[in-house]
Amino acid sequence: MSPKAKVFIATTATTLLLDWLSKAWVLANLSFADRIAMVDGFFYLTHVRNPGAAFSLFAHAPANVRMFFFVGVSLLAIGIIFSFYRQLAQNDRLPAFALGSILGGASGNLLDRVFRNGEVVDFLHFRLWSGYSWPDFNLADTFIVIGVGLLILELLVSEGEDRSNGVGEDADAKMADEDAQGA
Repeated sequence: MSPKAKVFIATTATTLLLDWLSKAWVLANLSFADRIAMVDGFFYLTHVRNPGAAFSLFAHAPANVRMFFFVGVSLLAIGIIFSFYRQLAQNDRLPAFALGSILGGASGNLLDRVFRNGEVVDFLHFRLWSGYSWPDFNLADTFIVIGVGLLILELLVSEGEDRSNGVGEDADAKMADEDAQGA
């Protein structure tokens, strides 16, 4: 098995398992709408259900429309993740880790929607400045954000490496020539 496959599979399995175990703990130990102060005034464990997407988008749409939409979007995202994964070089561990994090998170929320009546269990709640509360979220959401952040970082670093090695300069010169000829 290639290094990228090992990392991708291990990361997907680990993130999915951690998400599932954390939600199982919340369901077993917190009643709906409970809140436990972990750092009073800043961080709380809660038990809420989100029928919508991030920031409760589409929460008031009809249940069958939400289910169709969110399952469809999740399956499309999973297909795109596998498409990106197949394009990685055999030793691309960081992008494989990032894609595995995104896949584990997306799969965790998809399983919630399918097996919990179209809702996702959220339980991490932060109060920020001036009484502003960040919308509740879960580990699946966290893993997705971490994965996307790592992909962006990898893109920025590899773009910088390409430019410092002159790879980008050839493309820039070609575009400048084409612009000059078109003028």
